[in-house]
Amino acid sequence: MKTVNFSRIDKAKFFRTLNKRVNTYFKENNIKRTGNWKLYSKAIIMLAMFIVPFILILTVDMSQWIKLALAILMGVGMAGVGMNVMHDANHESFSSKKWVNKLFGSSIYILAGNVYNWKVQHNVLHHTYTNIQDHDEDMDAGRIIRFSKHTQWLWIHKFQKYYSIFLYGLLTINWAITTDFKQMHSYLKRKLSYGEFPNPAKEWTKLVVSKVIYYSLWIVLPIAVMNVAWWKVLIGFFVMHYTAGIILSVVFQLAHIVPKTETPLPDEDGNMKNTWAIHQLYTTANFAPRNWFINFYTGGLNHQVEHHIFPNISHIHYNKLAQIVKETAMEFNLPYNEYNTTRRAVIEHFRHLAELGKKPQLA
Repeated sequence: MKTVNFSRIDKAKFFRTLNKRVNTYFKENNIKRTGNWKLYSKAIIMLAMFIVPFILILTVDMSQWIKLALAILMGVGMAGVGMNVMHDANHESFSSKKWVNKLFGSSIYILAGNVYNWKVQHNVLHHTYTNIQDHDEDMDAGRIIRFSKHTQWLWIHKFQKYYSIFLYGLLTINWAITTDFKQMHSYLKRKLSYGEFPNPAKEWTKLVVSKVIYYSLWIVLPIAVMNVAWWKVLIGFFVMHYTAGIILSVVFQLAHIVPKTETPLPDEDGNMKNTWAIHQLYTTANFAPRNWFINFYTGGLNHQVEHHIFPNISHIHYNKLAQIVKETAMEFNLPYNEYNTTRRAVIEHFRHLAELGKKPQLA
């Protein structure tokens, strides 16, 4: 795979100016870039929404329909933990203490994921090569969904605006079953890492052991404790994952797979037109930036522009930083992509899928 190089020429000094203004904001307000009591209290809420329903299912006699509703609630909590706790922690912005970030970053294991894989796929590939075909794996949905005009078109893509939402729900259950094993094999072979390259044998051991513990906790334990048919437990497990998968997938797509964002390619020598920071402005979009609930629940992932330029700053600061970033982008005549509501962003996402689903010469 050809190396991608971002331009180092920023004649207008956009990022230097922006970074200075953001540093001034934190200095003048005497606050840390990491999380505070707001984030920690939210972490408790999200973890409780995920774990308490599971405890109730295991310990309280209730109808199957109530258990199903609790499984859905667990999926909502599962996505909440991923967006608010795991995400900040594995970006090392949850706390100023490394051990705290490592502890809460490990919450990915109860979400069916793996820390090493996630940091490579998200922190390295996605955040570095945002929306660049064959480098940003978030652009790769296999052959069944076409997220980019640079991807080969197939006749089935004509219908992707209808069926994609059903496939989105499979995101996290794929983590649990196949994705982690495929990614670890690929990343270790390519010697990719976020930080120091790990010991392959140790990573494979952690992966296998964590999967055994995961399935024991979420499948074997309920069957043993509740003494119910195994297929009922699997239905609950699937419903939990499917709920979380739809939420996480839609939130991710609204930030990058919308008409306002671009999918630029490097030239023949692997060089990109823009610097890395300016590239983020062209390839990323915000949605519902002034909606309190969306800000709260998505862990600031609706402020993707701020997150992509400052991934090591906790999301609880994005509301304040947004005005600085927006004003600076406009001052330098650069794009600042946003949709005022989640509804508008969702509509635009599926319209974009419809456009990408057209046969190229007819599009």
